[in-house]
Amino acid sequence: MDIICSPFQTAPNSFGVTGVNKLYRRFCSFDQRTHLSVQRVGRGHGHLPSYVQFSSTDTTAGLFEHEDIEAIKEEQRAPNISQVNPADVLEKVEYNWEQEWYPLYLANELPRDAPLGLSIFHKQVVLYYDGAGDLRCFEDRCPHRLAKLSEGQLMDGRLECLYHGWQFEGDGQCVRIPQLPAGAKIPATACARTYTVHNSQGVIWIWMGDRKKADIRNIPHFDQFDDPTNMDISTIHVLPYDHSILLENLMDPAHIPISHDRTDPSARRENAQALKFEILERTSRGFCGRYGESSKDDWTFKFRFQAPCIIQNEREIQRKDGYPAKFMAIFMCTPAGQGKSMLIARFAQTGKQRLFSAIPEWLIHQVSNKVFEQDMGFLASQNEALLREGVPTGRLYLNLKSSDVLVLEYRKWLDKVGHGMPYYIGHRSLSLPAKEALLEASPAGFLASTASSQPVKGALGGLFAADLTNRYFRHVVHCSKCRAAFQKLKSMQKLSIILALVSVISALIVLRRPWRLVSVVVGSVALAVLYLCQQAINMLTTNEMRTHRKTV
Repeated sequence: MDIICSPFQTAPNSFGVTGVNKLYRRFCSFDQRTHLSVQRVGRGHGHLPSYVQFSSTDTTAGLFEHEDIEAIKEEQRAPNISQVNPADVLEKVEYNWEQEWYPLYLANELPRDAPLGLSIFHKQVVLYYDGAGDLRCFEDRCPHRLAKLSEGQLMDGRLECLYHGWQFEGDGQCVRIPQLPAGAKIPATACARTYTVHNSQGVIWIWMGDRKKADIRNIPHFDQFDDPTNMDISTIHVLPYDHSILLENLMDPAHIPISHDRTDPSARRENAQALKFEILERTSRGFCGRYGESSKDDWTFKFRFQAPCIIQNEREIQRKDGYPAKFMAIFMCTPAGQGKSMLIARFAQTGKQRLFSAIPEWLIHQVSNKVFEQDMGFLASQNEALLREGVPTGRLYLNLKSSDVLVLEYRKWLDKVGHGMPYYIGHRSLSLPAKEALLEASPAGFLASTASSQPVKGALGGLFAADLTNRYFRHVVHCSKCRAAFQKLKSMQKLSIILALVSVISALIVLRRPWRLVSVVVGSVALAVLYLCQQAINMLTTNEMRTHRKTV
């Protein structure tokens, strides 16, 4: 069934790139009529909802990705009804989100003595090391009465559900049920569903589909991380918005000089300018290209997006010693459920950097935290607006050819593969979640997370609330270096308090002036250390508050 809809925006144009699909060329006309085609598609594994396709034709004129909205609205008022053009049917490619390797966690951050609950889209899993040190991953629920196995413990290398004590081997087989009578056989159905996981270059990957189809050769490999002489800084961040919003944000170099002004020494709002982009390749697995400032002749960055959720940025830097250095940023944007994503960010640079080696890594991590906090309000509200509007981004975004090319490419890629995902919002089509986030995560999901026994799983501790807008829960609980720094700072605080008290008492009871002076100096130093420790703790546990510059 075709329904005439309000054409608030036209379809994408080609940016003049060679080899653009003929289908998109046919979109580039001056006919501003837009149609909404509602179609039912095959449900992969019985879970995929119907999708909605918004089709339109377009003009390539202008700096924006659509023409005058008021003119389009005026045309819509005229009684003009037409049929859907066959050229408006979206190109789709075969895709199944379960037949993918997803980045799950950093191997060196996974606890050795406890299980960890994580999620891929709406699928909840539990990850742990067994007694032999091998990685194991189950569905995060006990087959007994569906309690979370991630709330359990490791007993002799086995995962034990702490509700009734059922224990599971690494293959998912239940080997102990305390409540069974002596000699009774454990039911064959009392087993946990298992997933294939693999550690590649320090990142744990999970295959969500049939274990027989899991091929570790398809896991993305990055040569820079094989060289131990290269700088390698890797962090985990849990963020309060959808992974598609995160990917879009990381494909947007134009916002950096404005939103991150002076957070990065190279980011200056006065340097904000038009950018140039070139898309070199498009496939069903993603796209790649390059971009740079339009005022310069060279291309500064190479860019690649690889399905399902990997972004790679590369840049060659000329060092002061005359030797070139390559810098690479890898962003692994794991879908962790509606309104939630987990980012594994990895940075590599050829050759050890003296500056970075002299700075504690936990302090470097706070720069990343600050960057994400500067964008967090924009992205969370953008996520809400997209769900509230319930239409594709092509009808909402005002894309610029000089800043938003990669964002548009990503949304167009979603148009091709989104039918094989649990939910998505593309440039011209969408499939909203079958269940609203409120129903999927609350109240049971919210209560389950806040009732957890460990902070990393969402517990309401005595110090910090389980809030993804809080730096402690977004990063510190997932970072051994930051947690260690936090504990050392707390210990130094206690020591400083004791030292300050002793100094005050000594100054009161000691009669000789030189010793009184020593006590005062020691006490002052202790108070200064106490203050600095508190400032560092604040850096680990509270968000950066943006200061606004005022121009006169």
